[in-house]
Amino acid sequence: MIDIGKQSAYWRKGADEDWEAGKELIQNGRIRQGLFFIHLSLEKILKAHFCVNRRDVAPKSHNLVRLAEIGGVSLNETQRDILADINAFNIEGRYPDSYAVLPSKDEVALAMTRAEEIFLWLKNQF
Repeated sequence: MIDIGKQSAYWRKGADEDWEAGKELIQNGRIRQGLFFIHLSLEKILKAHFCVNRRDVAPKSHNLVRLAEIGGVSLNETQRDILADINAFNIEGRYPDSYAVLPSKDEVALAMTRAEEIFLWLKNQF
């Protein structure tokens, strides 16, 4: 039998740890790596929602929009757009041949503001 509480706690703890790591990496100028960890933190918090809402083990998926959909998280259009935009950081962090030009300082700040908004919203849904 699956211990849903344990599964959810695992994903939530990982999400918090990766959020902090992402912020630190960005503060230290490791933009690509930091944004990858920001994506990873959102992925993990969405997997925690999947566990709770579907009473099952989270799927092996990295697509934030898809995880929200199959995990029973109701997003508005703005939230969906934010997750779709942040999906790009996953691809760039995993596949070096897809590296795009690093975002500017202002673009990173905007991405972090938007990511933090949805990250905190997702955390508060528990």
